[in-house]
Amino acid sequence: MTVPVSLLHKYNVPAPRYTSYPTVPFWKEMTAAGPWLQSFGQQFGEQNHTNGLSLYLHLPFCEVLCTYCGCNKKITTNHKVESPYIEALLKEWALYLEQINSKPIIRELHLGGGTPTFFSPENLRTLLQGILKDAIIHPEHDFSFEGHPNNTTEAHLQCLYDLGFRRVSYGVQDHDARVQRAINRIQPFENVKRVTEQARAIGYHSVNFDLIYGLPFQTLESIDHTIRQSIDLQPDRIAFYSYAHVPWTSKAQRLFTEADLPTAPMKLLLYQQGKNRLVEKGYRDIGMDHFSLPADDLYKAWEEGRLHRNFMGYTTQNSNILIGLGVSSISDTGVGYAQNEKTIHDYYARIEKNELPIFKGCELTTEDISFKKYIKETSCQGRTTFAAADLDLLRQYSFPELKLLAADGLVNWNEEKLEVTELGRHFIRNICRSFDLHLLRSQATPSNKPLFSQAI
Repeated sequence: MTVPVSLLHKYNVPAPRYTSYPTVPFWKEMTAAGPWLQSFGQQFGEQNHTNGLSLYLHLPFCEVLCTYCGCNKKITTNHKVESPYIEALLKEWALYLEQINSKPIIRELHLGGGTPTFFSPENLRTLLQGILKDAIIHPEHDFSFEGHPNNTTEAHLQCLYDLGFRRVSYGVQDHDARVQRAINRIQPFENVKRVTEQARAIGYHSVNFDLIYGLPFQTLESIDHTIRQSIDLQPDRIAFYSYAHVPWTSKAQRLFTEADLPTAPMKLLLYQQGKNRLVEKGYRDIGMDHFSLPADDLYKAWEEGRLHRNFMGYTTQNSNILIGLGVSSISDTGVGYAQNEKTIHDYYARIEKNELPIFKGCELTTEDISFKKYIKETSCQGRTTFAAADLDLLRQYSFPELKLLAADGLVNWNEEKLEVTELGRHFIRNICRSFDLHLLRSQATPSNKPLFSQAI
């Protein structure tokens, strides 16, 4: 369906992506890991044999700085950094294993970055064998990694496939040469085509592309070219992300100016152009920037109401425990969050002391758990039901927001339940925002520092 441009303008406001609730800006520094470990141990005992756990490994190194990127990364061409970092990751994993009295069941494993394929295939094998030797692999596991088309080799793909990986996500971003120069990611289409075909030939059942709209010098013609070229390779999933311009946290984004970026109205047109082209070619809009072919597991999970969301984004694996290993990684027990040190120096220093390198986190209150449920169900299933115990808070904060959303045809709701309309699926972040009590309360005392990127 065509989304009215007036609504795109209206709802293009700062909003989180809701990979957590409460969101990271509302977390506090943690002076000790003791309370986190206690929470982890308790939840592990309850959840390990039920759903298993998810594991995220952050591999931060990149050889070249991509100026659009807001991720935690370390730029270097010195590959001698690989082995010490792997040793630190394995030490951190060992610290978690000391807290449990049974083997962890790994249901989901993801390598993110940075650039995971910065690491050699041999070093990735060393790392993963070190992780998996003390664990049980769930029979329905989902192992995935992020690959850079320029440096992902057939040896990388074969090595990870042999270790159980069946999904790869390539950071494509844009195929236009001028845009690539502006964001310092020169990436020939031939490289994207090569690694896509190699992955499929080896046996990967899901090859995914990350694309971005709102980058410097993008035009309607260039974004259409990028989408068409991408579709020609038939990726199973496409994440069509809004460029998050956050120069207050990402210094690299100061290397180009806002004058180089598409205007807000043009950015909305870029989004609509790309989305319409994807839908025309058979991709289903899952929500929150994600599109999937009907045969992919992500669409099947969405259709069957099994979709889950965590710090790795949308996932088919409904695990309540996520352990993040590595610098800046985030862990989630379902009732609390913890984030690791954000610099490699501090991360190494804590590991050397045999300490979990946690510096920030959040213990969820009963209120947080309830409203986290509303946000998760809204973003994953497009519907949620309200608990009677929450009605006072809902009436004070959420229902006034839902009333405005309903007036624009984005939701249907009453005091018992909410359903997202077909039109509303294009505005999931805005709808979830109506349950973000931390954000809604903070609006009473606004900060001069922006916390989130625009929703669209």
